[in-house]
Amino acid sequence: MSLQPCTIMQKCISYSAPRVAVRFKESEMALNGKIAVVTGAALGIGKAMTEILLQQGAKVALLDLNETAGESLKEALDKLYGQQRTLFFHCSVESEEQIKAAFQKTVEAFGGIDILCNNAGILNEAEWEKTISINLVGVIRGTYLALEHMSKLSGGRGGVIVNTASMAGLNPLPSCPVYTATKHGVVGFTRAMAAASTASGYGIRFNTLCPFLVQTDLFSCMWDRLGQFSHMAGEAKKHADKGVLNVSEVADGLLELVTDETKNGEALILYSNKKKYMTFSVLTQ
Repeated sequence: MSLQPCTIMQKCISYSAPRVAVRFKESEMALNGKIAVVTGAALGIGKAMTEILLQQGAKVALLDLNETAGESLKEALDKLYGQQRTLFFHCSVESEEQIKAAFQKTVEAFGGIDILCNNAGILNEAEWEKTISINLVGVIRGTYLALEHMSKLSGGRGGVIVNTASMAGLNPLPSCPVYTATKHGVVGFTRAMAAASTASGYGIRFNTLCPFLVQTDLFSCMWDRLGQFSHMAGEAKKHADKGVLNVSEVADGLLELVTDETKNGEALILYSNKKKYMTFSVLTQ
């Protein structure tokens, strides 16, 4: 289950260690020349995604509501990769105006968009409408706005969109029913968009990341955000005993979905030290 901060500030202990910058030869960079956009990019999973995309040669636009963390990360990345490799935009995935402007400025600065990582998300059963707005509506909004720049039908180059869901998008998490609903929605939306792209000729692949529990700031705070289901916190904590992912493992899963051009409409399940692709049954009459 991915727990990625974007639109609310958390005063919790951060578990995400900085990813070591690895220098690759240009010929070894799988994403050399590609342009990526990552939402929820300042911390946790989004930060790890940004780093691995840069390591593989891409230019990256970082989008996040946490301006302090975003600018700090941009400064650190500039020292490693140069100022011309990244952009940072302070914005919320709940704002169509802000996301649209960030995409447009990315295209103007870098020349297009090839990769979109709809990663921003929260877990807050008490503020359930906000959870839906960020986790599901934000993904749909980001996808539709990106199509204007990426779809071959609108003059784009095509590419790949990877949406961060969760194991809760495949199996229900009783202590987090609204979070579960949003992540099921992300998986279903992504699969439908993959089929629509194939049928319509968008030239875009759509895939979903479905990680188990991940060590992020929100992981340490999730037990306090169960709302009316707080009495189930003990049951929820049992899931953590099965193993917790590092953000780097999720980033590696992202890279696989981005670079493997045979993957479209897939849901990649990530456990601690293992992974597998979800097999969906096909309903027939």
